[in-house]
Amino acid sequence: MNLHHQGVGLFKSIDDIDMQVQGSAAIAANPLPSAIPETIFSRKNLAEWREYLSELDWVPDLGVDIGSPTWFRGLVTLTALCGFAISCLPDFGPIAGHRADPLSGFRADQARSQMIAPLAYGSDTGIRMAATDAVRPLAESPERPSIELVATLGRGDSLRRVLQRAGVASDEAAQANDLISGAVSLGDIKPGTKIDVVLGRRPAKNQARPLDQLAFRARFDLNLEILRDGSQLKLNRKPILVDDTPLRIKGTVGSSLYRSARAAGAPADAVQKYLQVIGSKMSVSRDIRSTDEFDIILSYRRAETGEVEVGDLIYAGLERGGKAQAQMLRWQSGGRTNWFEASGVGQSNGELARPTNGRITSNYGMRRHPILRYKRMHSGMDFGGGYGAPIYAVTDGKVVHAGRKGGFGNYVRLQHSGGLASGYGHMSRIAVSNGRRVRKGQIIGYIGSTGLSTGPHLHYELYRGGRTINPRSVKFVERAQLGGRELRNFKGELQKLQRVEPGAALTTLKSASAHAEPEREINRLNKPLKS
Repeated sequence: MNLHHQGVGLFKSIDDIDMQVQGSAAIAANPLPSAIPETIFSRKNLAEWREYLSELDWVPDLGVDIGSPTWFRGLVTLTALCGFAISCLPDFGPIAGHRADPLSGFRADQARSQMIAPLAYGSDTGIRMAATDAVRPLAESPERPSIELVATLGRGDSLRRVLQRAGVASDEAAQANDLISGAVSLGDIKPGTKIDVVLGRRPAKNQARPLDQLAFRARFDLNLEILRDGSQLKLNRKPILVDDTPLRIKGTVGSSLYRSARAAGAPADAVQKYLQVIGSKMSVSRDIRSTDEFDIILSYRRAETGEVEVGDLIYAGLERGGKAQAQMLRWQSGGRTNWFEASGVGQSNGELARPTNGRITSNYGMRRHPILRYKRMHSGMDFGGGYGAPIYAVTDGKVVHAGRKGGFGNYVRLQHSGGLASGYGHMSRIAVSNGRRVRKGQIIGYIGSTGLSTGPHLHYELYRGGRTINPRSVKFVERAQLGGRELRNFKGELQKLQRVEPGAALTTLKSASAHAEPEREINRLNKPLKS
């Protein structure tokens, strides 16, 4: 009999029971559902969430996939970190410290007796001193009879502007400027020169003080002084005795040429230049022996006032067993200074300098053009570099073109000796003009991306006979030969330097102002007669 309640079976029919499974085995095979349902906080779900969160990229690159959920997740992380950093900022308010109570009574009187204060505030007596009837107020403050000051000539400044800033009237500053320019070239006055100025009493407070005296060192061998004579200014020249004897330094090479020359008193810059000059004649490491003698001559000037000017290296020599192995003299010929051997032959290495400091990004030869997208001849070398990096002349030359040139953009072409020329393209700015002569290493422009260019770089070309050549293939040497009167002058100067004794420039210099006093007549009469 089946019992039903409102159409729903309360018991399962015997026919619905699998008869092949009996007892506890049946229960084990068909377990009852758990009474407690699995929630999101179960151990399994927590492990899944932990794994999911650990695989998330909380700090993605905000420059990629802008606007995506990953990007917004990174933005939230960045905002949270910035907020946390701002919340950790310290307070910049004042730090509270101990404040002593104000002194009063006996302690105030004791402290006041130990301080420095004017009488008007009581000094150490505590009594205020008032003015008496004998004190009369001044109608106007007294003026100093003269003012002494020191003005300094700055770089790019003019003497006239310096005097005007010191308080000299415009007309007197112009008059002093004209007097000084008549004695020396104003361009020869070195920046940093100190000028002693004395200003006199002015006739009225609304007028500038007159210039009473001005003195300064115009040159190494000349002092100038301007003095007032009535209503006029007069210039006095004060020559300074100067000795131009060159400084000659000789010694044995020993274990180290550099250390031996420095120990003998040669400046470090002069020794380095000496090694460079001798190195152009022979190998310093292989050809120079420890028993050889070095010979260094520097330009040297001494003033009677004690100042010394050590100039550049003018002679570099090397002797072995009393015989000259190298004799190099610096000589100016044809507007250029070069080092010449004793025979009058000069040599200058003409190896081209690097046009810029950037790395080489493209060589000379066939390549696929980055813009035109087809193969064609690349007639130069490309150097990478930042926008505005300097570009240098590879060697001495003359500017034959400076301006725009088709796909090269801003372009400069230099003409060199020996039929060589060089070109520099894509400049951002040109620093030279047409017809100007430039020296090796001089800045002629700055890297840019003008013309047919994909980015800032230098396109450098080298020409021989008007045709482009591979810049890597050129290394040249220029030789100069003196002759005629110039050769005679050169050898005369060489012999003159070789007659200079070592250390002769360091002897005591007699002052030009130290003149012997005239002998009195009575002293001459009292001298004993010679027998």
